[in-house]
Amino acid sequence: MPRVQTGPAIGLIIQFVLLAGLAATAGLGLAGWLAGLAHGTVTCLVLAHGLRRSGAPGLGPADRVTLARALLVGGVTALTVDGFTRPTPVGLLVALTAVALSLDAVDGYVARRTGTVSALGARFDMEVDAFLILVLCVHVTPAVGPWVLAIGAMRYAFVVAGWALPWMRGSLPPRHWRKVVAAAQGVLLAVAAAEVLPGPGTAVVLAVSLALLIESFGHDVGWLWRHHPARPGTAAGPVGSPSPGLILR
Repeated sequence: MPRVQTGPAIGLIIQFVLLAGLAATAGLGLAGWLAGLAHGTVTCLVLAHGLRRSGAPGLGPADRVTLARALLVGGVTALTVDGFTRPTPVGLLVALTAVALSLDAVDGYVARRTGTVSALGARFDMEVDAFLILVLCVHVTPAVGPWVLAIGAMRYAFVVAGWALPWMRGSLPPRHWRKVVAAAQGVLLAVAAAEVLPGPGTAVVLAVSLALLIESFGHDVGWLWRHHPARPGTAAGPVGSPSPGLILR
């Protein structure tokens, strides 16, 4: 097996072990198993493809941390989908989410400390963040309403818009507030998922989360429009974050 395949392949095995642990402790139906395995399989296949395209010899230290986060998100996905047909073990789901969110600060730190910052690692980190937010939105939708899905769908809507509007695929300058908003999404959704607030309180928390995200995306879309090369007197912006509203290393 080529070296670049080893890390993702081991990750898929770990995903299976994690799902088996969830099945043994909290119970996991067929839908949960399929969702978790699908998540792990797609994640590891896409990661292996990214490693081949980038020419990387294998996973770096920070990439391993991000992969661990992705596998935890696979567990959250399995529990969320399983919750469509049976009560969700909220405590376990929130615990997996909390660890995944905590490791979000670790992978970036490790990348900087080891000098292994890479475009692939940053993109991998971003996609894990985005999918966790989407899954958490799906989990809280029955209690809050379908409008909360806008939080999880916004990053993907931005990507789709970029297919039709090339200027939206430009690079953004670094912006600290973007990182703050991105981190807030996971925390606020975790609070909502924990069911520690009364219904109206949860709705308010998520409305604040959505408002912050709209402001962050709106600011970045406006910047891209003002600075895209097609506009007279403008030039390509400096290299920065390729997608607004999400944390990059």
